[in-house]
Amino acid sequence: MIPKVVIVGRPNVGKSSLLNLLAGRLISIVDPTAGVTRDRVATTVELPPETRGDPIRVIEVIDTGGYGIEDTQNLTEDVEQQIAYAIAQADAILFVIDAQSGIVSLDRRTATMLRTSTGKRKKVPVILVANKVDGSSHESGAYEAAELGFGDPVLISATTGHNKIELMDRIRAAIDWDRLPPSAEPEPTGMLLAIVGKRNAGKSSLVNSLAGEPRVIVNELEGTTRDSVDVRFEMDGKLFTAIDTAGVRKTKSLDGDIEYYSHHRALRSVRRADVVIFMLDATVPVSQVDHQLAMEVQRHFKPVVLVVNKWDLAEQKTTQEEYIEYLDKQMRGLDFAPVAFISASKGEGVIELIQTALTLYDQAGQRVTTGELNRVMEAILAEKAPVSGIGRRPKIYYTTQLGVFPPTVGLFVNDPSMFDNGYQRFLINRFREELPYPEVPIKLIIRGREKTPGKDDDKSTRRPSRAEKKPRRRPKGK
Repeated sequence: MIPKVVIVGRPNVGKSSLLNLLAGRLISIVDPTAGVTRDRVATTVELPPETRGDPIRVIEVIDTGGYGIEDTQNLTEDVEQQIAYAIAQADAILFVIDAQSGIVSLDRRTATMLRTSTGKRKKVPVILVANKVDGSSHESGAYEAAELGFGDPVLISATTGHNKIELMDRIRAAIDWDRLPPSAEPEPTGMLLAIVGKRNAGKSSLVNSLAGEPRVIVNELEGTTRDSVDVRFEMDGKLFTAIDTAGVRKTKSLDGDIEYYSHHRALRSVRRADVVIFMLDATVPVSQVDHQLAMEVQRHFKPVVLVVNKWDLAEQKTTQEEYIEYLDKQMRGLDFAPVAFISASKGEGVIELIQTALTLYDQAGQRVTTGELNRVMEAILAEKAPVSGIGRRPKIYYTTQLGVFPPTVGLFVNDPSMFDNGYQRFLINRFREELPYPEVPIKLIIRGREKTPGKDDDKSTRRPSRAEKKPRRRPKGK
């Protein structure tokens, strides 16, 4: 029910900068190179009330690729198809031109395309936006845009924010709010699924399979996706947001600013996610890039499904059991994570994958009482107690759960330094076996407890004081 406002224009007129301006934060990658944006990049934006007492209006703003771009990877047709999909759903269109360069032939071609596209439906309002008006000298070039037939332009600078409020007022006035609830709220995102993996692992194919439409460009060429693209979908009455990300590659192999920002936005998507969908290509070996990405997932304690894509191409050479054994050796830090075998392009195994992600989400939110945790801890200590080679005995006073997402277990002990990494791994593995989060990361925090004099002393291991060694003398005369 939230109206969609689509940003359209030829390459390099500042469409992505305009999206970031309206959103108030960095959403789209901005770079002087034409054709950086290829897919539809969307975010919700609140329009401030026109007068006091008016409701806050919420819109979804969608950035699109440059119309008429000569893409270096021959994806021009795919980019323009994504623009057409966005226009078909638009409630209003922001037609952006560059005021500094004036009107060029590609602007006129874009205007013709918009008149043809919007004429096929009920009249969709088109707001002409003259961007890069950084001073009065650029205004004359901006007003030339009136010849395109969409009225007087809004003069704006997406980099400085000049006339941002006027543009928001024009957007509010252009939308037919009568068909919407009086105060539309931002659409919930549901569970956030970050779909990550190296290049050409099939991430965008999975997103399109989940969305039920060609939401992002799919091509056999590496590096097709550049931005992180949020796509909402619903399954069995539950809402999800899939985050399609650029393919991760070795840092030293990054070529220019665009790949650098794409790479780091993919890693940022891991931090945003509730569950990570880690895509692996079944037709190629696990690589160093996969290992680096696995370390990033572990560093943030994210629940993860290891998704073996293109399984239909590999199942003639190996079995699922053999491949899982291979993954256990290659991805040792994620050996607890469930493995899903799918063919994203055919939609095979996709429903089961999402059901697995839901299970992990539930596990990561489980909370165990302190009493139950201490009963489990007592049984583990009876099986294997910590040892120390420094003449003192490690002691665990009590155990409690400190948080969820991830499940965080706190141990309060006499000396944290006596609990080495090996024993911590043993504890986590045993917790995973005994507690209701067997397939998600467990965060272990070991803290020293303040001693109460005479109460917490371990008399079997500490040295007696000088006063304790000397016998007490009875006072004279008594």
